[in-house]
Amino acid sequence: MLQNKTAVIYGAGGSLGGAVAKAFAASGVKVFLTGRNIGSVQKVADEIAADGGTAYADEVDSLDEKAVNDHLAKVVQQAGTVDISFNAAACNVVQNLPMTEIAVDDFMLPVTFMTKTRFITAIAAGKIMMKQGSGVILSLTATPGGIGYPFTAGFAPACAAIESFSRNLAAELGIYGVRVVNIRSAGSPDSQVFKDAIVANSKAMEPILRNMENDTMLKKLPLMEDITNVAVFLSSHLAGKITGVTVDVTCGTTAGLNYRASAGGF
Repeated sequence: MLQNKTAVIYGAGGSLGGAVAKAFAASGVKVFLTGRNIGSVQKVADEIAADGGTAYADEVDSLDEKAVNDHLAKVVQQAGTVDISFNAAACNVVQNLPMTEIAVDDFMLPVTFMTKTRFITAIAAGKIMMKQGSGVILSLTATPGGIGYPFTAGFAPACAAIESFSRNLAAELGIYGVRVVNIRSAGSPDSQVFKDAIVANSKAMEPILRNMENDTMLKKLPLMEDITNVAVFLSSHLAGKITGVTVDVTCGTTAGLNYRASAGGF
């Protein structure tokens, strides 16, 4: 569906970034993978190559504007275009505490990190895509971007800021044929962050995951495959008229108080 396209992925060494990279590669995309840890990024590139895909790995700090621009210039020189940009870079987030007990720096870290890296990478790609007259810029947020979600601290306003930025950037780049779309996830239990949490404290994570599932209309959480399927679709011609929106993949979490609904009624 995306044969001969070129994608640049930031945070490709993480579980979700790597999953999106593999899904793109399986759809015919030539993927350029970046991250601050070249070891984990190269591992994903090697796995893609082993499956017959085309992938290149580079060490790039997505908070470094010059490094991002230099890398994109290299991609254009090598591939000719930048058709897709996807940023999955993440940082440690202090959550599960009342905001009255959160330190200022802990609150601000995800807001600063997530908005800065998304701005740097999206603007760098946008400048290239404007000249091309085409391109898709994707971002990722989570449930707190769409509803009030207690104890999510700075992560919630970071998600809301990214969704607003995505809308506004789409409004500015649309006249150049560039689409900008955000994906909102409810959190994937098969992602590494959840796996690590389960290993660290399986007893505590069991009710947390159960409550998260109960908050959804479908009574289940989206897996990484669900997110990658949406990313591939949004990058394709099938989604050619979709821009300036957040596509909700939270299994209905942001649409209502769904924990009250059960198969037997109340």
